[in-house]
Order: sequence, then C-alpha cells, then structure tokens
Amino acid sequence: MKDDFKSFCIAIVLSAIAVTGINYFFPINQPQQTEPDFEAQITQEEQDAVIIENGEEQFALKDEIVLQDVRIPLKNSDISGSIRLKGARFDDILLSKYKQTIAQDSPLVELFAPAKTESAFYAEYGWLSADNSLKLPNSNTLWQTNSTELTPDSPVVLTWDNGEGLIFDMQISLDKNYLFNITQHVTNNTGKEVTLIPYGLMSKHFDVQKEGRSIVHQGFTGIIDGDLKEYNFSDLHEKKFDKQYKVGEQMPEDKNFQKFEDTDGWVSLTDKYWFGAFIFNPGTLYDINVRNVRKNIYQLDFKGKNLTVAAGETKEISSAMFAGAKEIKLLDKYAEKINKFDLAVDFGWYYFLTKPFFYILDFLYHLIGNMGWAIIVFAAILRLLMFPIANKSFDSMSKMKKIQPKVMALQQIYKDNKMALQQATMELYRKEKVNPASGCLPMFIQIPIFFSLYKVLNIAIEIRHAPFIGWIKDLSAPDPLTISTWAHIYVPSALDIGVWPIIYGLTMYLQQKLNPAPANKDQARMFALMPIIFTLMFAHFASGLVIYWTLSNILSIIQQKAIMHKNGVK
Repeated sequence: MKDDFKSFCIAIVLSAIAVTGINYFFPINQPQQTEPDFEAQITQEEQDAVIIENGEEQFALKDEIVLQDVRIPLKNSDISGSIRLKGARFDDILLSKYKQTIAQDSPLVELFAPAKTESAFYAEYGWLSADNSLKLPNSNTLWQTNSTELTPDSPVVLTWDNGEGLIFDMQISLDKNYLFNITQHVTNNTGKEVTLIPYGLMSKHFDVQKEGRSIVHQGFTGIIDGDLKEYNFSDLHEKKFDKQYKVGEQMPEDKNFQKFEDTDGWVSLTDKYWFGAFIFNPGTLYDINVRNVRKNIYQLDFKGKNLTVAAGETKEISSAMFAGAKEIKLLDKYAEKINKFDLAVDFGWYYFLTKPFFYILDFLYHLIGNMGWAIIVFAAILRLLMFPIANKSFDSMSKMKKIQPKVMALQQIYKDNKMALQQATMELYRKEKVNPASGCLPMFIQIPIFFSLYKVLNIAIEIRHAPFIGWIKDLSAPDPLTISTWAHIYVPSALDIGVWPIIYGLTMYLQQKLNPAPANKDQARMFALMPIIFTLMFAHFASGLVIYWTLSNILSIIQQKAIMHKNGVK
C-alpha cells in the first residue's frame, strides 16, 4: 500500500511535469488561416529580399549596406545608430548596454539592421491611397532634413514634397531609453480634397528551422482589445517557402495570415530579450496584419482608417515605436501609460510567481552585488518558508523508513493475498501513525516554483551574462565546464555534462538514499535511473537554475537527516 501511494504521488508529479513541458514546447493555440484583405497588404519591395542560391540565403554585410545611404545619426544613453533618409526607415539600432557574447571585445547587440542582412529587422511609416494618381512617399523616397542628429534633447523633422501640392513631414523624438514618438503631418495644397491611409510596417528575418523551438516566446506579441495575443514565428511559418521554386512555377496561394482590429493597444515582433513594437494612440482604429511574406521574412503592419484632408488643410496623426531590451522594471514604468506593456516579457503560466520571483532576485542582487549569490540566498529563503511543510513530510518519510522492515515482513506473509496485504499495511500505518501520502505535498508545491524560476532565468535580461564564481560567467547559460572541456575528449552533446549538473545529480542520489526504498523491483530500477536522467536533463538548463536546485537539495538532505536522527532512524 505504501508503494501504491508513493507510485501514485510520483505518477501525478511526473504527469504534471510532462503536461506542463508539452504545453511549453508545443503550444495548443495554433492560429487559424484567414484569407487576407488585398487592400491591407503592405509588403516590402522585391529589392529588400535576400538572394537565394541553391536553396541557401546569401546575405550582405551590414556595414556595407549602411554606408550606401544618406543617414541621420541617433543616440541616447541606451541606443545608438541611424535612420535611413531613403524611405525614412529605422534600420540601424545598436543596444549600448548589451554585448552579443561575454567576450570583452564582443560587438554590441544589433536590434535593427538593414534588409538583405542576416539579422535584418527594421520599421518604417508610410501612406496609401485609393487614388493611384497620387504620388506618395515609399521605400525609395529620399526625405529631406535640416537636423543633424536625433537625441533626447534634439528631435528631428523629415520632409518630402511630392511636387503636386502634397507636403509630408515626420517629426521624430526619442526619450532617454527606447521609445520613439512619431508625429506625421500632411499639408494639402492640391486645390482638391484627398483621402489618405497611414500605415506602419515592421519586418524581421528569422530562420525557424535554424533557431528551433524555444521555451521563451519569439514571434508576434500584442495587446488587442485589452487581451494578450501571441503567435510564435513557427506558428506563422509557411512551408511553401521551404522549397525553391523554378522561374514561372506557381507558388501555393494559401498564407498563414493573422488579422486583427484594435483601438487601444500595441503590437510587436519579439526575440528572447529584445523587441520592436508599434504603440497606438487610444481611440484610433487600426487594421493589424502579421504574416510570413517570404522565406524567413516575417512582417507586422498596421493600417489606419481613411484620413480626409481638405484643400488648404493640414492633418496630423501620431503614434509611438519601441525598439529596445526587455528590461522588466523599465517596461513596468512604460506600462503606467502603455496598456499592459510589461507583458512583452513572456512570464508564462505562473505570472503571479514569476514576476515576484524576479523582483526578489533583483532586490537580493542589488543587496549582495552578485546574481549567483542572490540565487543561493533566494533558495535558502524558499526552503525556510517551506520548512514546516517539508518538516512534516520528512517526518512522515522517516517513520515510513523506520517501519519498512515490518512492511516487507507483511509482504512475505501475504504475498499471495493482495487484499489482505493492503488491509494489514493500512492497519500498520494507523498503528504507527504514518500517512504515506504526506510526502507528496512538497512535490506539488515545487512544480510551480521550478517552472517559475526556470522562466525567470530564461526571460530576465538582468540575468543574461551575469557571472558567478569560478568558471560560471553567465548564469543564464548551461555550465560551460563540461566533460569534453576538462577531459579534452570527444563526448556526444547529449552526454557532455557540466560540473554543476553532476553535483546536482549526486545530491539527488543522496536524497533518494534517505527515502524509503520501493519494494517493487521495477520501481526500484526506475528510481535508480532518475538521478542520471535528471542530470542529463539539467546539463542543458541555465546554470543558475542548476545551482539553485543543488543548494535546495543540500538543504533538504540536512533537514531530512536531522529529522531521521530525531526519530532514531538509521
């Protein structure tokens, strides 16, 4: 009966982990295909597409592309780069506080980069009209400016005259972090009324097959009518772009296409740590589209409603654009004015735990000065909070270990009568005042804690590249001191385990030895394999998570040993 209870608890815990893991890695909310509205389609020009030879993409160098165009530089404390005057395109933004790797000479992270480059990601604003005779600014339009640089203290104004009575200007301002405010004016000197449609476009190169599926959401994120909408790039990926079509060969017409309508929200294309977003003014209605427009190119665009400009009149529209890092505390400040802007960070199912965990870790980090030690202190605090529950669980388990010889004796006596064995075992539990199910509670509590901390260590940019002691230079990455590194031998990647995961596996093995051993031989074999399985799994987790769980195991062993000693269990 004891083994039945224990198996039941383990089955529930493993099932919960499996279900949670499956939903993390294989989301259910697959988008429905919708026939696109032709008028709403705003696509990049063919010159923006990368060259594909023999099925492989051929990329240009960013520095070469940037030097080809006239640009106006931009700079504040967090970003630097330039705006391309041709098309008034935002396609050159570097994040001044973040490097691509932990190396001292590592280049800065490139958030926005020009078309045709491997990291292409850019945004632009424009105008549409049902009147095809109107000359409107487009990707080839060369805007004029008297400004020399965009900074928080010096906004810029871009102007373009179509030569037929329409004058367009774009006023761009930048705050001290990552937010651009864009105000567009149209002056109508044509002598007749014109109707225009404003739009914005964001384009990103992302290779789904190369990047693989991530535990952290990457793709479209937005607040539509007050609700969070998310679609992974893999959800939007069109299989028709996976093959190379011959000249004249017809491509399939179906598109994986998402269309929304919103009056007060924001939409974005997001990576793990960075994102670009269009932010709409409250009360203005927009049509929003997101889709895979060609091989590895994903596009987010919005189209406003008709703007009628009478002869001699000037009309104005404004919006904002974010281009930067997912700094949680900064996004919380922006969220005071931008609806639910903090949800640009993928907090996962356990938002109510994940976000508080981040703030606790951040507080401890600023108190101690090292994120690794902050994680260790955090583990100690959690163990302290769970002490009464764990104490009761370990007390019950130590009593079960103490009476295990009696249980095994009953199994021998009633080996041919399962019903009698269950009755005798339950009677023994009542006599010894042992509750075999009480050991399950700590397991259930630790499931959301595990996944919440796992999320924090994967989403928090504040933990990215944060060092610990010794060889751990990045707590958000797996332990780099693997078997192949220190032994200088070839080891398959699945078996190439770091030092901290090995220590974790040893603590799990020691913890198992303190628990009552399963009487069933098959269960015993399964339990014996679990430290090995978890060690292999943890080898690819963030080292910060492995360090946390290792210390948590050590504290559990100390607590359990103390209780066993108190109960006289050898």
